[in-house]
Amino acid sequence: MTERIVDARWLEPPEPMELTLAALNVLESGERLRLLIHRMPHMLFPLLKDWGYDYTTHACDDGSYEILIWYKEQVIPVGGPESS
Repeated sequence: MTERIVDARWLEPPEPMELTLAALNVLESGERLRLLIHRMPHMLFPLLKDWGYDYTTHACDDGSYEILIWYKEQVIPVGGPESS
């Protein structure tokens, strides 16, 4: 399974949201999106649910977050980050 990465760490709003939505817009079947961000993107989560995506979140040691996003019909591999 291929993965796209959006590194939005330390970007000011609304740029992290804009970059994430643009990446989701071109996400192909079977791909996942890994969002790297320095704060929890609470406003993104309802949009993901409404648009048929699921996600997991992982808090990193440096205080940032990794959000793994995939279309709900895909299955996340066993051993992935903690489920949402």
